[in-house]
Amino acid sequence: MISDTFISVVQNTKYLFENIRAFSFPLMAIDIIIVSIIIYWIYIFLHETRAMRILYGLALLFLLMIFGKLFNLILLNTVLGYFATMLVVAIPIVFQPELRAALERLGRTKFVGDNVFTKVGKTKVIDEVQNAVNVLSRQKVGALIIFQRQTGLREYIENGTELDATVKSDLLLSIFYPKSPLHDGAVIIVGDKIVSARSTLPVTDDYMASDFGTRHKAAIGITEKSDAIAIVVSEETGSISMAVDGKIERRIAEDRVRNRLVALLRQKN
Repeated sequence: MISDTFISVVQNTKYLFENIRAFSFPLMAIDIIIVSIIIYWIYIFLHETRAMRILYGLALLFLLMIFGKLFNLILLNTVLGYFATMLVVAIPIVFQPELRAALERLGRTKFVGDNVFTKVGKTKVIDEVQNAVNVLSRQKVGALIIFQRQTGLREYIENGTELDATVKSDLLLSIFYPKSPLHDGAVIIVGDKIVSARSTLPVTDDYMASDFGTRHKAAIGITEKSDAIAIVVSEETGSISMAVDGKIERRIAEDRVRNRLVALLRQKN
């Protein structure tokens, strides 16, 4: 296994350099730029995730394979051979969440305009949400509000209580009122409509989020799996947080909520 892998790497490297010599400079430059962009995109996507640490481990094993082959270390080669066989099966399983997220992100690439709602409608929705969030924050009422962007959230909408209501601050306050039957879970907003309440969202597996509450973990989780925007109000401190792309910004000032939403929604619309 290791011998075949090493020989294959050598042959591919030789093939690469032979073809580089045959390339014209413009084509070579284009080729290098495309590959560099792909590598950089992969690095940015995996940076600060558990997948990055796994890649470091795989790189170390690969270096050990080369070292063992060069110095003909029979025992090391044998042990690594078993590892290589297991990795062929294990890698797709271990990287399944990252591969799925990467394909979803590629699928969200926007080639043509696809506005979710008009500029006027967007401003009105943002104002209504901000008013509700400000009140919830001052009263220390927990809340989780999700804005759908390009990625559909149908599976999460369907597991909650489906609604078809215009976004209003009074309605949001009623939903998250502690004695309301809909206050648990998340509210999902699509365009200028509240389409569901009490929706259950996926919780992040990121160990860095271990000190967060359930709402914050769910906010991170849904933004890891989609391009949604999540706003969280803590029922313990009343602080406002916002999650995007699996990253959460905590303790956002009330007057900044609107500006952040306008900027984020503009990116996808």
